[in-house]
Amino acid sequence: MHRLRLDSSANHTPTYAARSFSHPIPKFALAERGLDPMVAYQLVRDELNLDGNPVLNLASFVTTWMDPTADLLAQETLNKNLIDQDEYPQTEEVHERIVTMIGRLFNAPANRDPVGTATIGSSEAIMLGMLAHKRAWQRRREQAGEPTDRPNMVIGADVHTCWEKFARYFEVEPRVAPMTEDSYTLSAADVAERVDECTIAVGGVLCTTFTGGVDELAEINDLLVSLESDKGWHVPMHVDAATGGFIAPFSEPDFAWDFRLSQVRSINVSNHKFGLVYPGLGTVVFRDRSDLPEELVFHINYLGGDMPNYSLNFSRPSNTVILQYYNFLRMGMEGYRGIVSGVLENASWIGEHLGANEHLQVINDASRFPVVCVRASDPERLDLATVSEKLRGRGWIVPAYTLPADAQHVQVLRMVIKENFSRDMGDRLVGDIGNAINSILGSGGAPRGRQRHRAIC
Repeated sequence: MHRLRLDSSANHTPTYAARSFSHPIPKFALAERGLDPMVAYQLVRDELNLDGNPVLNLASFVTTWMDPTADLLAQETLNKNLIDQDEYPQTEEVHERIVTMIGRLFNAPANRDPVGTATIGSSEAIMLGMLAHKRAWQRRREQAGEPTDRPNMVIGADVHTCWEKFARYFEVEPRVAPMTEDSYTLSAADVAERVDECTIAVGGVLCTTFTGGVDELAEINDLLVSLESDKGWHVPMHVDAATGGFIAPFSEPDFAWDFRLSQVRSINVSNHKFGLVYPGLGTVVFRDRSDLPEELVFHINYLGGDMPNYSLNFSRPSNTVILQYYNFLRMGMEGYRGIVSGVLENASWIGEHLGANEHLQVINDASRFPVVCVRASDPERLDLATVSEKLRGRGWIVPAYTLPADAQHVQVLRMVIKENFSRDMGDRLVGDIGNAINSILGSGGAPRGRQRHRAIC
């Protein structure tokens, strides 16, 4: 939330003002007169030069590069609104295709009728998935004559902040299993301590934002199967595969984390991460049409025709959906396998070399997902926030932050390795991290820097 600067009178004063500007340009109000298009373009472009370099941004999981043909397609489809299904029926057809493709990629049962929708990102996808589970739980309780006023969900402290948003916005009690000194993911034992007949769903994570770890998804599934058999509690699992959903199918096809687990009833993925599409695009897929209560789907006719809509947003860009279809056609399974293999190799190389530094301990070595996460061997001497600040001076954006309760005393440095990150860049990164550490320890250590309690994603 940004504070409105109602009393600000600041103006743009670029160095080339004498050539292009004949009047002040206010920063926080509309000017009386406009600008020549190229002048306005130059003004905006120059300001954005103050941003970080996306290629050196290892904080974000989000795609920062696509090939030139994709850029052309993005520009050509920028003016189509995905919600206008009657006006753009072929775009809607493509939308349905990519949802089906993703459902198949996640091993949706062949004899079922999976449904889903594209979203702005995984935050919307998770909220839609959990809303469906909340409403389905309410209907089951009503039919059994039981109260519906105290729904809860079981999650680990490793979840993205959008899970906390869902709990607060939609009045669901979050039963959060904390982290520990050496355990950063959700276990079946954690779930067993917190689940009951009022649990609308368990949230499991495939590649966490904080450390790149994986929850005990198969073990949690077995627990939920036993609870349904022994106590009659139907507790579904929603898998947050925002990051890992476009990695595991290509790197570990035999790893059962998806709809092969019977209690997994919905999955979200961020196409704008390792689906290799620009932001913002996510997808939520349900195992079966029965998992999405029909009352949550709105049928709209005021844009022409009947348009079923299940979303928190309404208008949204269509070009990211088109770009995902382009990627599926362009690369196929083989292409994705090659890219995933490449990023994992580069990330593992970085993890291996950072692990050889006596001042660092590797939490995640990128053997499964392209996320490298380290902590200091001696946190009293080495402040990773200071390392992060020194790396910023070299152009790198590498976040340092503390983990959630009860591991809030653990400070980590995390790097996300993407498609456009080369081995040469990795060599420079490892060298710059080593130089930053030597600089800090050579001066006898550094004062503790500003702490960040949330990972950047």
